[in-house]
Amino acid sequence: MTLQAGRGVAQLSLICAVILGGLGVSACETDKHYTDRMIADVNTHLSAVDAKATDASQKADQALSAAQAAQAAATQANQRIDALTGQVESLQRAPPPEPAAPPPKTPRG
Repeated sequence: MTLQAGRGVAQLSLICAVILGGLGVSACETDKHYTDRMIADVNTHLSAVDAKATDASQKADQALSAAQAAQAAATQANQRIDALTGQVESLQRAPPPEPAAPPPKTPRG
């Protein structure tokens, strides 16, 4: 899980705990079923947020793997280019080859 997603889940958990704690201490709250439903709703919401955070983390990990593979391929391509650069430069410095002499002509007849 990424650091930001983890912080978001931790902050959401803390907020929910404060809200639930306030509801539990409140003298106005007497209906146990209502409280249970509210807790269940909060838990459902927390599960949904956690699932989204997990999904985002997995996608980020996949993107990181793809980026690392691309970086490795680019590094390999650069190494090949560097190896060929010397050969190209030596071919450019070499004198042009002498033209071949035409074959001798044979008389007709």
